[in-house]
Order: sequence, then C-alpha cells, then structure tokens
Amino acid sequence: MATQAGLAQLVSKLRIKIQPVYRKMQNAEGPVGRIKMMRKSVTALVKYERLEMTYFRADESRGYAERLISEAVRHGDCHRPTMNLAKFWLEDEALVPKLFKVLVPRYQEWPSGLPYTRLLRAPSNITDYSENENMRRNRVVLELRGNPYPPLVGPMTKPHPGLIHNVLLEEARKDYFRTQNKLAQEAETEIQTLPDEDSCNLEGISREDIQEISENLQDAVITNNSKSNPQSSS
Repeated sequence: MATQAGLAQLVSKLRIKIQPVYRKMQNAEGPVGRIKMMRKSVTALVKYERLEMTYFRADESRGYAERLISEAVRHGDCHRPTMNLAKFWLEDEALVPKLFKVLVPRYQEWPSGLPYTRLLRAPSNITDYSENENMRRNRVVLELRGNPYPPLVGPMTKPHPGLIHNVLLEEARKDYFRTQNKLAQEAETEIQTLPDEDSCNLEGISREDIQEISENLQDAVITNNSKSNPQSSS
C-alpha cells in the first residue's frame, strides 16, 4: 500500500479511461512515426482547442493531452520536468505560454473527476464523407472544455433550462396549457347551466293544437304538390 501511495504522489490519476496498451496505428515510420502523429495532434488541440479527426487518432492523442494538461496544472511553469514535457509535446514553442497562462488558469479550479477534453461523434450526413463510408463512421470531434467556440449540442443532450430561448418556450408552453384549462372550465360551466331535456316542454300548447298544426301542414304539402303537378290532380 505504501508503494501505491507513493506512486500516486508521483503520477496523478488521469480523468479519462485509457487502454492498458497503446493502440497500433498504421504508419510507415513505425513507433517513431506514431509519436510524431501524436505530437501533431496534441499541438493542434492546444492551438485550435477543437479538432475533427478519425476516432482512433483522437482517442489515442486525447490521453497524451490529458496527461500534459494534468501535469501543467499540478506543477506549473516553474517545474523543470513539466516544462520539458510541454516543450516535447508542443511542436510550436509559442504554445507553451498558452498552456501555462491560459489553460492552466482555466482548469485550476476544475471540478474533480471532470476531464479537460471531450470527445464527440461528428455528424454522418456531411457530403464530404458520402464517398467513404469508413470515414463517415469514424469521424469525431476532440475539443478542450471551456473553449470559446459555440457548444456542440448532441441529439441526446438535455436542453439547458437557463438559456433565453428555452425560458421563452417554457413560458409559452405554460401559457398554452393555462388557456386550454380555462376554456375547458368555461365549457363545463356552460354545460352545467343548460336546462334538462325534461324541462324543455312546450308550455301553453295543448294536444289538440299540436294535432291541428300537423293537419294544416299536411294540407299545405298536398296543395303544393297539386300545384306543381296538375296532371296528377285531375
């Protein structure tokens, strides 16, 4: 246990899961070319803060970026081994100050357990990918959290209730249901105030009067038919 505790003090735990062995990637230069590829990806991620690439390359380079940022946050720019690590992984030396002056303050009070990077699948309906199915399936977006770009909202992402358009939609929804409930209550009140069928009697009219009215209507119908068809009446 003492050995594990000492190891934890030497190497901080990453905030993402990584494979126990490195992923083999096709490269003509072998392991050296693989490291060069990872350095390019880490450099581009620190520079642009959002990249689109294949899943295997993004997932592999993500671990190196997490380790670099974790060591920079932990030790700062006055720690020589950390500075050498930053100079190795960042091919552009101008990005070393950005790592310690921009990213480290951003992640200094970062919530515990939340990764510094995020990996999202890219949309599959882009025209550029239509000719290559393998590329369409394996394209992802790797980004640094807290970047200045607009957020990438996935299809299953829960909408943020504090955004202005979500607040307006929620109020419109409440107003709609309030109006519907009010109309339903008014309709129910009108139905309750209507008289029953038994109370709708023809008061003041006797049975003889009704029979006389019916006979007069029948005579009027016969007279009308005889006028419209004189041959049948003769």
